[in-house]
Amino acid sequence: MTKSDPSDPRGLIREAFRIEGITEADCRTIFFDWALGMEPETVKGHLNLLIARYAAEPADHPMQAVLREGQAGAAAPKRRGGRRRITPG
Repeated sequence: MTKSDPSDPRGLIREAFRIEGITEADCRTIFFDWALGMEPETVKGHLNLLIARYAAEPADHPMQAVLREGQAGAAAPKRRGGRRRITPG
């Protein structure tokens, strides 16, 4: 896994797994930075690859939870806003 990895081009996720004592809040910040650096239509696919790649890391590592949450969020986009009512005028 090098910096030229298309799923983690800046090595953010890789480095998060290497940081001893990293918190879930830190992992969330790193994850959002990673996601903002990716093309929106590719996030879900790259996220699936990263989850598979880091499956051997300890299950209690906070980045594991953040990646799984990201996967769940990417799988179920929600519509924002409500219905607009048009009143007769």
